[in-house]
Amino acid sequence: MDNHEKTSGRHVLAAQVTHGFGAGRISRRDSMKLLLGAGFTAGAAGSLLSAASPARAAEPRKGGRFRLATNLHGPNDTLDPVMMESGLDYYRSAAYYNGLTRFNEDLSLTPELAEEYSANADATEFTFKLHRDVEFHDGKKLTADDVIYSMNRHLGEDSVSGAKALVSMIKEWQKVDSHTVKAILETPNSDLPAILATAHFKIVQDGASGEHFQKPAGTGPFVCEEFSPGIRSIGRRNENYWRETAHVEEFESFAITDSTSRVNALLAGDVDMIMAIDPNLIDQVEATDGMDVVSIPSGAYSDIVAMLDREPGNNPDFVMGLKYLQRRDRVVQTILKGHGTIGNDHPIGPAYNEHCADLEQRAYDPDKAKFHLEKSGVTSALIHAADIGNGLVDMCLMLQREAQKIGFNLEVKRVPNDGYWGTVWMKQPLMVSNWNMRPTANTMLSFAYASTAPWNESQWKDETFDELLLAARAEPDAAIRSEMFCDMQRMIRDGAGTLIAAHPNLVDGKASHVQGVPEIPLGPLGSGALPESVWIDA
Repeated sequence: MDNHEKTSGRHVLAAQVTHGFGAGRISRRDSMKLLLGAGFTAGAAGSLLSAASPARAAEPRKGGRFRLATNLHGPNDTLDPVMMESGLDYYRSAAYYNGLTRFNEDLSLTPELAEEYSANADATEFTFKLHRDVEFHDGKKLTADDVIYSMNRHLGEDSVSGAKALVSMIKEWQKVDSHTVKAILETPNSDLPAILATAHFKIVQDGASGEHFQKPAGTGPFVCEEFSPGIRSIGRRNENYWRETAHVEEFESFAITDSTSRVNALLAGDVDMIMAIDPNLIDQVEATDGMDVVSIPSGAYSDIVAMLDREPGNNPDFVMGLKYLQRRDRVVQTILKGHGTIGNDHPIGPAYNEHCADLEQRAYDPDKAKFHLEKSGVTSALIHAADIGNGLVDMCLMLQREAQKIGFNLEVKRVPNDGYWGTVWMKQPLMVSNWNMRPTANTMLSFAYASTAPWNESQWKDETFDELLLAARAEPDAAIRSEMFCDMQRMIRDGAGTLIAAHPNLVDGKASHVQGVPEIPLGPLGSGALPESVWIDA
């Protein structure tokens, strides 16, 4: 049998299995066994079954309490959109606020608080016309003043916004009338509507600050009843919502930082859905009746970060040596259990439209690693690692073992998840990080690699890169724009201090009675659309 016949046979079997699963004739566990036996990876099999889930066609039901557990929380938890840093913050923002625009499952855009929007020919002016029937939770009507205030919080040198680099090209926001605003850009950026669909750009009330964000009055599908940073938040359904109300009556969100405890809480029925199943625990969830694994391919990534503005990361040979030690194929197959794709030390993976498939894949090469590490003169290093991304600590331990083989002493210090973003991230010379996918390559690179980006975690700064990124935003020719993004990916791969071995799938767990989880690849748990769309099949 040739390869074509083998592939064709696998596709026929996949169709038969997914049809049987979708019709309820084959259990998810048995379906997974059949697909794995046919040569599908666990990630591919999970994606096929998620798409065939029989509940996708069911009618949503109203009522019930939804309990969500993520993997991180701490004293820096916030309900202020400009200050948000973690996945838990982002889901809460989707519960209590709306944006001007939002994403569909295919990453296309649709207006949200904006009834419609438009741009001029060179993408230097964007006009947003607002819905007139939107109320905040305290009864105040949404107007252009609220949008202007919300957007101006991201502008200027004194802005504390973590996302201000994404809108640094905006010269000003203008009020056209009571329900129309206009963004005036100094340089073109056709991605602006997509940028404004991300969590940091939710709309708050004009003048909101300080204590307001302890129990904010947003426009979102839930009204905040309780918020305790590092503990939990509870929202009740907004019965006066400006569009169809959310399905569940109450939305409770908190974190269980230990991965095993988080899975045990799901299996015991203490929570309805959890973020980030440890790959080693996927089989346990799959084998439990009434439980589902949701695996969605994504451009997300977990990375090991060497800060280039301090020792030992300020030595390029040290960083390059570590990059050559990564066993990328083993990370995907052994640590992620097949739920992921191989990385190449830059953030724009295959899930992005702008992914550069022609860029040479950096291979594992212990001889080159040893050459660079010896040339660096660095004899030992310490990574601060927390379990903030699927398999991330194991990736560090694998790198440690490879370093030992060539005589380099790489220590791994495991630190608590609690408070990690405030106490370790971008403070320790070698640490770990975890990133959701962004809607476009421009957005991702502006967020984390532009010289002025506040979340440029490795402190890599390259003037040529900055100029290229700026030029790509204004380039109308798709082919030329693609070449620009290829060049930028190459520059990051070779120059930045980020070691990206893989792009893990978004692997979450849920009770089978939880339905309506959107498959948006921008973040775990259905990304920011989850609170409004989820429902309980009681």
